[in-house]
Amino acid sequence: MPDNEGMPEFDSRDCFKEAVCIDAMRIYDSCSDKDCVEDIRVLFPAASQAMVDSATNVRIKDVNVITVYVDLQPIPFNKGFYSVDMTFFFDVAVELFGGPTACPVPVNGVAVFNKKVVLYGSEGSVKVFSSTQCTDELDGNEDTRALPKATVQVAEPVALSAKLCDRLCRNEPYCRIPDCICQRYGGELDSAPQRNNVYVTIGLFTIVQIVRSVQMLIPAYDFCVPEKECVTTSDNPCELFRRIDFPTNEFFPPRATDLDCGCGGKPC
Repeated sequence: MPDNEGMPEFDSRDCFKEAVCIDAMRIYDSCSDKDCVEDIRVLFPAASQAMVDSATNVRIKDVNVITVYVDLQPIPFNKGFYSVDMTFFFDVAVELFGGPTACPVPVNGVAVFNKKVVLYGSEGSVKVFSSTQCTDELDGNEDTRALPKATVQVAEPVALSAKLCDRLCRNEPYCRIPDCICQRYGGELDSAPQRNNVYVTIGLFTIVQIVRSVQMLIPAYDFCVPEKECVTTSDNPCELFRRIDFPTNEFFPPRATDLDCGCGGKPC
């Protein structure tokens, strides 16, 4: 009987060949948050606002993140720490009701939410230049110091509720909607009080990180040579359709006892 029976098979990839230096974005600090954003106002263009004013009830349908504006500023007298100011712009889809027998009218508007966190990003006093910069484009006031970078990851928001108010429910900070967002809705979004104002509640999951470009020494195993061959696509649509598996689960949805939540095959 061989002496090495039962030993794991040796893989040459388990032994790195050399140590290489790479330039990578290292995460210096991060945080995750779960926000229930209550009663944020939805702004509509003039054409949609007229329908909102004549509505008697509203129901929230869907919420999507349009974009997030991120501003990073160092905190005075607290070296290495930075304030991350985030402005979330949501596309909110609601349905308006004008009476007990009236069909719902779908409209879309914009809601804005501001959030601030403080994270550690270390310090860097060097200036960074690269070969992609053009000297004609440099501004004399441009700051090329090695500041960290803030990133925001947002999961799909959860549309919780909506309500109509004939007045402003609370004092709202002024926030100008960027022109690029207004163009999506065909006109300016007026933040002045209206006859009817829509307020929504949204569930939000975020991860905020501060990263900095650093040089790191890592073990290298080998080059990433693709082992999979490229499959040539066919121009025949029926040939492409034949490769699609039959969607059995669409016709026979799984039962609760069939779901595996990572509990060893047992329903959770």
